[in-house]
Amino acid sequence: MPSINRVLADLAAAFGISTEFWDWKGRLTEVSDSTVVGILAGMGVDASTDEAAHQALAEHALRSWRRALPACTVMRAGNETAIGVHVPAGSPASVHVRLEEGGRREAWQVDNDVPDRDVDGQWTGEATFVIPGDLPIGYHRLVLETPSGNREETLVVTPHFLGFPAAMGNRRVWGYATQLYSVRSANSWGLGDLVDLGDLATWSGTQHFADYLLVNPLHAAQPEPPLEPSPYLPSSRRYVNPLYIRPELIPEYARLNENKRTRVAQLKAALDKELAGSERIERNAVWEAKIAALRVIYDEGLSEVRMMAKENFVRGEGRTLTQFATWCVLVSRFGLNWREWPAEYLRPSSPEVAAFAAQYAREVDFFVWLQWVADDQLREAQSAARAAGMRIGIMSDLAVGVSRSSAEAWVLGDAFAQGISVGAPPDHYNQLGQDWGQAPWRPDRLEELSYAPFRAMVAGNLRHSGGLRVDHVMGLFRLWWIPEGMPPTEGAYVRYNHEAMVGILLLEAHRAGALVVGEDLGTVEPWVRDYLRDRGILGTSVAWFERGDDGNPLPPEAYREYCMASVTTHDMPPTAGYLALDHIRLQHLLGMLTESLDEELALAERTFDTWNRVLTERGFLAEGESDVAEKVLAMHRWIVASPARVLCAALTDAVGDRKTQNQPGTVDEYPNWRVPLSGPDGEPLSLEEVFRSECAARLAAVMNDFSVHAIGRR
Repeated sequence: MPSINRVLADLAAAFGISTEFWDWKGRLTEVSDSTVVGILAGMGVDASTDEAAHQALAEHALRSWRRALPACTVMRAGNETAIGVHVPAGSPASVHVRLEEGGRREAWQVDNDVPDRDVDGQWTGEATFVIPGDLPIGYHRLVLETPSGNREETLVVTPHFLGFPAAMGNRRVWGYATQLYSVRSANSWGLGDLVDLGDLATWSGTQHFADYLLVNPLHAAQPEPPLEPSPYLPSSRRYVNPLYIRPELIPEYARLNENKRTRVAQLKAALDKELAGSERIERNAVWEAKIAALRVIYDEGLSEVRMMAKENFVRGEGRTLTQFATWCVLVSRFGLNWREWPAEYLRPSSPEVAAFAAQYAREVDFFVWLQWVADDQLREAQSAARAAGMRIGIMSDLAVGVSRSSAEAWVLGDAFAQGISVGAPPDHYNQLGQDWGQAPWRPDRLEELSYAPFRAMVAGNLRHSGGLRVDHVMGLFRLWWIPEGMPPTEGAYVRYNHEAMVGILLLEAHRAGALVVGEDLGTVEPWVRDYLRDRGILGTSVAWFERGDDGNPLPPEAYREYCMASVTTHDMPPTAGYLALDHIRLQHLLGMLTESLDEELALAERTFDTWNRVLTERGFLAEGESDVAEKVLAMHRWIVASPARVLCAALTDAVGDRKTQNQPGTVDEYPNWRVPLSGPDGEPLSLEEVFRSECAARLAAVMNDFSVHAIGRR
């Protein structure tokens, strides 16, 4: 049992805070009082004294009784669901559903023996109504009718099962995974952009018969330098990073006069000169040049029809887009961290913010325009992918959260926990735990908001995508919260309503006709994997991590059918670098090894000896073969031999790259997320050189060889 006092334990349970957890060594570990108090404070609950904790617990017990209807009801299609409603004691009541597409369905009342209760001086009764199970999926309204008036709240009916999109049929698919910024073409501005994305999709679809292109999160970053290099620590997960816009492909560019086109060309030429010889992706320099060019194009104005299209986009996005754009302008005035702004600008709804937005209306509109343009170019990339015959097309990557100083945290306010960051408890790789600097959503506020922020974010990411990879899918179930001022070791898990969040994810994916993959690596309870499989969400299987009970590589036949199987991930070196032990030497150079270099190299060599043996036994690798490129192909033959319905090959593996994109545990010690795509010789490769890569063609031949385990041919 946890050591915290009973009232605090009950309060923690009421708000979904786990007071104990199993650590990486298999020990049951208790959470301290101070951690629980700190997390509760992040939810706006004062539990700093026994008296305050008692009062908070009593208040929580009355929460549902003060509501006529639950804030948001989420149910699965096909299942009847009972809800409790609260009305003045003895008052008659009826409940019906107003359907999203029109129409009405009645709920029926069943017996409820819960006694009436005094709520704030008024006797209140509870009645139970059953919602029919044959409602269509969608966002409906639950209506309570009483003599004193009507009340209504959101009812979400979600698919029971998602599975594979119709475009896949009964076929297996494979695709490339890439970090878009690293794939630069002759015409891009120092990093891969949305036009490159469409071109890459056309190549991989028409030449290699791939069915999707998994791309790093394209979420919006800061609007001015210094830009956060990690795509997994964005400013907004709903909006696109305009850094990925190709200026010359904006329709208004064609209307520029010669002087203005020359100005854009000069900006690009100066950037190319500045970046010449650089071994890194220089986001700050790229953005400074690109935003200057984008302002030239924006100033050209829109035709009447283009204005209609932009206004339609703005209407669809609603107030959140304008608030995001206002935040972008405020950043230029007061700095990147909005928490340090003057008090009158800390809330987007303040009169001072409204006055600021009015004063700088054109600048706000510029950032709105950037989102419209980015959305337009992303749509074109998906269109190119589908035109190339891809069954899925672009697969987006959804980061687990946003930074604490992000636009999203400013716009949504107390939907995020205050004074809390997200991270991970200690594990084998980081015995001090991790603080990711991300702000977590409050589970209680999400419910009160009918999950609208989550719905909008998922829908936005699926608007021009045929698939969605959810990074750290456990974040839909629980997150490790760390109170401000405490180390990561002093955090605790906070639970989310996974039935609601997974259900809404399925609903949005169903409407988009999209595939969903959950990144379920690391510490994930077995029941979570079973739950996701039962809801039709694919898991993630990485060959290096899949092991049998004997510690040897798990035979490919034992892989899950409902998974995306790959050899490597973006947090690991490309396979060629991994096999060459580059990562161990890098960790040694950075002082990150817990054992000596020789011991770590010897351990890795033993692991690779085992892999060489099993690959040879299966006929995937020739006896005595030592060529790294051949071993990379053999590893991919291994996953092709699995029953996995979705296979994934890293573009870095396709071209023989050895450089890792991200070295976990570092920030600037290694140029994380700033490494251009390179060939086996370590020299950067252009997108045009990728198109001509014989190495990539060989890997594609392996990925297309479904005869190893035929599920369905293209």
